[in-house]
Amino acid sequence: MFLVDVDNTLLDNDRVAADLRRHLEREVGHERQERYWAIFEELRGELGYADYLGALQRYRVEHPRDPHLVTVSAFLIDYPFANRLYPNSLDVLERFRAWGPTVILSDGDAVFQPRKVERAGLAEAVDGNVLIYIHKERELDDVERRYPAEHYVLVDDKLRILTAVKQVWGGRVTTVFARQGHYARDPEALATYPPADIGIERIGDLLEQDLPSLLARAARSVTSDHRKRS
Repeated sequence: MFLVDVDNTLLDNDRVAADLRRHLEREVGHERQERYWAIFEELRGELGYADYLGALQRYRVEHPRDPHLVTVSAFLIDYPFANRLYPNSLDVLERFRAWGPTVILSDGDAVFQPRKVERAGLAEAVDGNVLIYIHKERELDDVERRYPAEHYVLVDDKLRILTAVKQVWGGRVTTVFARQGHYARDPEALATYPPADIGIERIGDLLEQDLPSLLARAARSVTSDHRKRS
């Protein structure tokens, strides 16, 4: 079973955020654009995930008469996410599907994140197998119930997530760290969490992997960890 993250794994979400920043700058000005992102970060701290529309709602409370809110909302809802897929993202999903069931496994809100997955063409690429949680690393029992498998391959850009899943599933999961986006380059995270079973510079690098190698990496990492503890 292949479990694949979305933001900065299959889709360049940093570029989406940069486009939104430019749009806000143009529509509401620098000061209010900065205020939107401050609200965004406050909300992310409360919820544990990015909530672009939720931040816009809070911004609206502070500026209820701002006529530009409609255009910003439309920008988010109608954004062409398919144009922000990393090269070979869909090819990787196609390769995974040839090997076994493939599922989009993401965090996010209940409106914008599903919209992103749909408009990017990712839902169709995995036959509608999409799971979006608040904290996916805490919902592994539900993942197993919905998609039971002897072995999982998890691809994500966050070492924190990969480490948490590895602690639960151990040798039953091969963790693949996609070094894409700002989270993957965070020095603190890189120093805090252990390496994943496999590290790749870009999602397309997975086209160079074969299935036996993916499965073998998990077994080797568990054996190595056991020796260290002994």
